Amino acid sequence: MSWTRALLPALVVCALLGALLAGATGCESDGASGDDGTARPTPVGKVLADTDEEGRHYREIDEGSAPEVAVEIQPADADKADADADAADKADADGWDVRLTVRRFRFSPAGTRREAEPGRGYALLRLDGRPLSVLRGPTHHLAGDVVPHGTHQVTVRLHADDGTVWAVDGEPVAGTADITVSDPVPTPQRQPRRTTAGPRP
Repeated sequence: MSWTRALLPALVVCALLGALLAGATGCESDGASGDDGTARPTPVGKVLADTDEEGRHYREIDEGSAPEVAVEIQPADADKADADADAADKADADGWDVRLTVRRFRFSPAGTRREAEPGRGYALLRLDGRPLSVLRGPTHHLAGDVVPHGTHQVTVRLHADDGTVWAVDGEPVAGTADITVSDPVPTPQRQPRRTTAGPRP
């Protein structure tokens, strides 16, 4: 009778240990490797309910590991345009050169799998809140005819490859700069000399 009482708790312990080991193995094989057996990156940060203007969700990440971006904009050097270039190339030489400085961030090439990885993705360039270009590198040329006269805000937001917006404390990771386009100064035009024809003597 006593051996039956001792055997029952031992069987229960063995059954529990077996279930725990099977569960751990199942969890590990479920999400840690891809179809080809290679390890897949785990999801990064927390996807929030908040979205940007186009409905892309924010991906909250800790400030210490979050990427950073700063924007610098300079007028393009029109003197670099070749004198023999056609009109379209000359127009493109005008405008603005955009340069991004990033920290804890790598640009992904086009065609990258739509999956969030730490500190990786692309940048979205906006003019006055309107999306203009997806940037896959730190430099971009903004054509002169894209920016109308006046002062405008250029914003660059960093996105993960799955389209979510990197965010810290519910705010998108972004950099901004202003562009002011003035009216060209009119060049003085020479007025034709007026002569009055009078009667000949």
